[in-house]
This record gives sequence, C-alpha cells and structure tokens, in this order.
Amino acid sequence: MPSNTQSTQTRSALSKEIDIDALIVQLGQFGRYQRWVFAYLGLAIIFTSIYNCQYVFNAAGDNYRCKVPECEQSPPVYSRTEPWRKFALPSKGYNCYRKIPIGKSCAPESFSNTTRRCYSWVYEGGTTIVAEFDLACQEWKRTLVGTIHNFGVFLAIPLTAAVSDTYGRRFALIGTCVAPAVFGLLRAFCRNYVVYLFLEFVEALVGNGTYSTAFIIALEIVGLKMRVLGGNIIQSTYAVGQILTAIIAWVIPYWRTFTIVIFTPSFLFIFYIFFVEESFRWLMVKGHDDEAARILLKVAKWNNAHLLPETKAILTGEPSKFSRPWNPFPLSTVPPPPPKETRLMLKVLKSRTMMFRIIVVSFWWISVTMIYYGLSINSVSLVGNKYVNYMMTAFVEIPGSFLCFMTLDRFGRKSSIMTSFFICGLSLLVLPIVKNPNLTILLTLVGKMTISLIFSGIYIYTVELFPTSARHRMLGICSMTGRIGSMCAPQTPLLVDGVHEVPPVHSVRLAGWYVGAVNAANSGDAAHEAARHHRAGGADDPRQPLHQNDQFNHVTLSLPCWLQTYFHYSQVFSGI
Repeated sequence: MPSNTQSTQTRSALSKEIDIDALIVQLGQFGRYQRWVFAYLGLAIIFTSIYNCQYVFNAAGDNYRCKVPECEQSPPVYSRTEPWRKFALPSKGYNCYRKIPIGKSCAPESFSNTTRRCYSWVYEGGTTIVAEFDLACQEWKRTLVGTIHNFGVFLAIPLTAAVSDTYGRRFALIGTCVAPAVFGLLRAFCRNYVVYLFLEFVEALVGNGTYSTAFIIALEIVGLKMRVLGGNIIQSTYAVGQILTAIIAWVIPYWRTFTIVIFTPSFLFIFYIFFVEESFRWLMVKGHDDEAARILLKVAKWNNAHLLPETKAILTGEPSKFSRPWNPFPLSTVPPPPPKETRLMLKVLKSRTMMFRIIVVSFWWISVTMIYYGLSINSVSLVGNKYVNYMMTAFVEIPGSFLCFMTLDRFGRKSSIMTSFFICGLSLLVLPIVKNPNLTILLTLVGKMTISLIFSGIYIYTVELFPTSARHRMLGICSMTGRIGSMCAPQTPLLVDGVHEVPPVHSVRLAGWYVGAVNAANSGDAAHEAARHHRAGGADDPRQPLHQNDQFNHVTLSLPCWLQTYFHYSQVFSGI
C-alpha cells in the first residue's frame, strides 16, 4: 500500500483535472447529504433573517401627543377621546405642538390659540425605542436605526466574503452565527440612544454575512440542475424567519424582552463546529485534496451512491490496475496552475467586460434591495394589524421563490427577471391612484412577490458568474453595493417632501436614457451562458478567460421599476 505522501501527491495531481460538477452527478445532486446540509443552513438563515428585520419592530413608529400637565390624569394615558384635546391641542400637529397655556386650569379659557413646540410627550404603546429613548418628533432618529443597521450589512458582506474565501466557508458561517448574540444582548440592556445605534451597527457588521455564506455553501454542494431549487429553498427559509419575527414581536411587543428572546439562542450555534463540514470546492481550490476527498466520500456514503472503481481510486489515492488511474470526469483541457488571488482580482479589474458586469449587476442590486426592503418596512404602516401585514409581505416571498424555481430554468434568467421587473413596476405605479385599502395591500403583495422572485434570481445568477476562488468576494461586491438601496429604504418617509418637488418627466427621461444605453449591448440568456461557462470550467476554474459576451440588457427595467417605486410608494406611505 502506498505511503500517505504518495497518496496525497497522486490525488492532488488528479484533483486539478476533475470536473467536479460531473462528479456531483454521480454522487447525487440533491441527496440525503445535501438535505442535511440545507437543514442546518436553514436554521442559521432563519435566525439571520430575524436579526436582519428586528429593527422594523424595535424602531417602529408609536402614536404620541404633547403632554398637557394642566389636563393630564395621573399617570398620563394616551387616548384619542379626551374632551380637552379640542381646546388644549391643535387639530393638526398635536404630536409636536400644543396651545400655550394662559391659566392653570383645564378649561378652554386657559389656553390661547397660539401654539408652541412641546418637549414632553405621552405615548400610546411605549413598547418601542421611540418611547424608551423619547424620540418623539425626531422621525429621523427613528428611521436612522434601519439605515445604520443596513450600513453594518454594507460592510459585513465584503468582510465576510474575504474571510470565507480566505479561511473557509465553515469558519465564516459559524462566526457570523455566534457573534450577533453578544452584541444583540448588550443592546437589550443599553440605556442610551447613541449606544443603541452603535450596538445595532456592530451586530449587523459581525452577523449579517450568514446569508451569503450559507447561500454559497448550499449552491456549491448541489448539481447544476438543482441550483435554482437550492437557491429558492434558501430564499423561502429567509421568508420563514421574517414570519417568525412578526409572530414573536406580536407575542412579546416590548423591545428589550423581544431582543433577549431572539438573540439568546444564537450561542447554541457554537455546536456547529462538531458537524458542519467545509465546502469541498473551496478545499480543492485551496489544495486541501485529502480533506476534500474525505468529504466527497462521505457524500457518496450518505447518498448511497455507487462509485465507479476508478472514481474511488481517485478519491482514495489507492493504486489500481491502471498505471495512472483513469479519470471518468476530466476537464476539457488540463489547465495551468491557478493564479494567486491577487492576480485573479487584477484580471477581473482589467477586464472591461467583467467590470461592466459588476457595475450593472451592482446597480441592479441597488434597485432590488430598495424595493424589497422598502415594501417590507412600510408594510407595518398599512391599514390593519401591522404584524399580520408584515407576515403577509413575508409569506408571499415563498410563492415568489416557487415561481422563480418554475420559470428561471424553463424560460431563462433573462425573460423571467425582465417580466418580473415589469409586473413589479406596474403594481407600484398603480398604487398612488388606488383608494381601496384592501386593494392597496394586494398590490403591495404583488410587488413584494415579484421582487422576491427577482431577488432569488439575481442571487443565483451572480453566483454563477464568478469562479470559486473569487465567487464569494464578487458576490460580496455586488451585494454590498446593493445595500445602498436597503440603507435608503428606511428613509423613504423623510424623502416625501423632496420627492414631490421632482418633476416626473425628468424621471421618465432618465429611465429612457438608461434603457437606450444598456439596450445597445448584445445579450445572451444567463442560463445558457452559465451552463456553457460551467462546461468550459469557468465556474470553478480561475484560469478561464474573462471575456464572455453576455451583456445583461435584461437589467434595463430595474431603473424604471426603482424610479416608479421611489416616486410613487413614497406618496402612498407618506403618513409614516
């Protein structure tokens, strides 16, 4: 039997020639092992979903009015039926202004008709940070919480991507699952608004790389034909987390208790170190062929896959009757040694086509994230129960993901995403002229469902564009840039006044210019391009030339859809 050194050398040499996608077909594209991985990834995604949207309820708006000491009962209680409201508070702006008292009694003659700003308030619920930190009449401070959170996500994505590509997917996953518990619990006990903002930022910074890491792991262990299904399972799991967030917030409305309940379980993710395996694709790219072969053999065992003797010889490094073990999954050509990561990044930066892709897809991400998070955040201000409204906007993501699974492979990435952009933009365009509250909710749900389809699609598509050694980093760049949209989404209530001053014709001209400019480029369908890219070794081969000719003209509807959302749903939700 050969020595361990000989085994490693033989396997190491052959691993560079194996088409891993063809090998996964023999191992099982979505077998028992993959389902197990999706199960523990799903649990992590549910919690990161909860953490990513908890600020919607913790920093939700609260009803309040100016405190009127001359008329208040002890203790003061918020009510819309106090008889003295008619003469002590103005008919409009009573939450920030009160009539100047000219006497000490609670009588009409004790108040003048002149108003002044008040500096103490009575809150209706008192369960959010608005009441806790006395943020009445400071709407910008309330909405800033969501922006700060998404700024943390903005920085977390490239940071996690660099850690994942350098130290492994497993390390990044466990780290981003456990770290939020520390800062989340600290935030539950803070007594200061500034400290709260700081901890909100740090918690998002250390914990919001979980989704992208889990998404990469999930898509790297399944076969090409199962990637759309796998991606949409992940997206649907994220929606489940949002639904659970609304349920927990409904049962436990006080923000401190709510925060403790959702963050404490994260400490249990430390036990993931005992059973979570590293991505075998990452291991092979990094040259850790012994460990990669061990995991591949484990996959075969879990999936009850019957390996060819030659395949087993490659994975175990055992000698066979062949002088050189036959490789049943050869690459089309034997590639040269992989370049260093710095050389790969320079190659990407020097490629005009690849840079064009990164820029356009990043802008696409901005459009999608602003619509997606804007609809989620503003759903709590629609007519009806805010918890039910939020759950409905989260639930429609599941059929949206199902439609993505049904259409992306059948009709192609380009047609599916373009049609979804059109439907989403149309539903948001109609919102301002709708007066029926139920129809408003219905159109919002249609917009959320279609934007969820697009979100699932661009995640899958972005992952398919880049080689393994830079995949997480490139996804991180596009996703990070997209967080500009999610940072703007919480601020939409404050943009209403400025938006009304912008002539709509200018937005149409800008949209038309963008459509014409990008339509000038030729485009191939992403599904066929991705498949050809994989067959050529591009998806996992950092040596593949970066000069494919698909030019994403299907993103041309993203700007019109974004502009329609920006101008129109700001009007619909102007009461926030």
